Amino acid sequence: MSDLTVTLAESIAAVPAADWDALAAPGTGRPDDPFTTHRFLLALEASGSTGPGTGWLARPLLVHRGAQMIAAAPLYVKSHSQGEYIFDHGWAEAYERAGGRYYPKLQIAVPFTPATGRRFLTLPGEEVAGMAALIEGATRVAQQNGLSSLHATFCTEAEAETGAAMGLMPRLTQQFHWQNDGYSSYEDFLATLASRKRKALRKERAMANSHGLRIENLTGDALRAEHWDAFWAFYQDTGSRKWGRPYLTRNFFDRIQQTMRDDVLLVLAFDGSRPVAGALNFIGRSALYGRYWGCVEDYPCLHFELCYHRAIDWAIAQGLDRVEAGAQGEHKLARGYLPAETHSLHWIADPAFARAVADYLDRERAAVDEEIEVLTAYGPFRRGPAQDD
Repeated sequence: MSDLTVTLAESIAAVPAADWDALAAPGTGRPDDPFTTHRFLLALEASGSTGPGTGWLARPLLVHRGAQMIAAAPLYVKSHSQGEYIFDHGWAEAYERAGGRYYPKLQIAVPFTPATGRRFLTLPGEEVAGMAALIEGATRVAQQNGLSSLHATFCTEAEAETGAAMGLMPRLTQQFHWQNDGYSSYEDFLATLASRKRKALRKERAMANSHGLRIENLTGDALRAEHWDAFWAFYQDTGSRKWGRPYLTRNFFDRIQQTMRDDVLLVLAFDGSRPVAGALNFIGRSALYGRYWGCVEDYPCLHFELCYHRAIDWAIAQGLDRVEAGAQGEHKLARGYLPAETHSLHWIADPAFARAVADYLDRERAAVDEEIEVLTAYGPFRRGPAQDD
């Protein structure tokens, strides 16, 4: 790789959008997922959601062959472990109890986004050389700066396998995804469920739609500034209860209205003309990614309707392969979202601590495999011929 040059950029804004997106979203049309596109990462940075004071300082890692950028990774210097969803708090506590300094660390990730996608972005045909240069470059940055560790979270399974072959430690976790098995309608999907589960979901949807609310799917030019005003109130309420303070700033939503409204599906519930609840999704080439939900009034079952059932409706109508509903939440299982593997890669500078983490990851992997098997068995899908309701 002597013909390759690896550098750190000072910010996402410092990287030309066309060069970055040639790696993150090669070809034309909708990207595999919108989260590693320049416009999404720039919206985080320019809105102050990441940057100084947030614990997420962007230092994009770039690989050039001559004047051409052939690979890049969304690299961040982290001063905490918040907003990652594949957590290492226990590692940090153990490291510091032993007298080490765990933070700052390096993170290859999309901030606040537990969605699987490529983390080692390369030009087509440069996958092997590009990923090798990125991993070597990132670990060298950590070593030269005396940092404790490097983490690449929510990478693809192929990246996890390649990274493990290059000496990084793979980690297996899980979340819940709905898979489209060629359904023509929501009723077609319901027909695959056990009778009791099918009746429960119909009852749940009936309850959610009994409140006299109007529910709208908004994307593209149908989205307006007042919709984001409403959703900001929903997001603040949910964020303050879950995380203490919301990660995203108000300006982030203005920026995605300007640059990403075609990548967004916002499902809003209205009481008359007043929005009272909403769910924010991002649209990929083959998946719908559920991200945030919030409300200003409590309506039984409305959360399930807006976040899960309407997402399935929309995915079926658009011919998408799956819905990824974000991190955690075993309540998703009853609604047809089954456990799916998620992957990450880790490098620890201290050899003794690295051995301890590797042992932990081996045991954790076995536990996750067992959990996925058990949870899948508890899924709502029927195991015999369909029964009439």
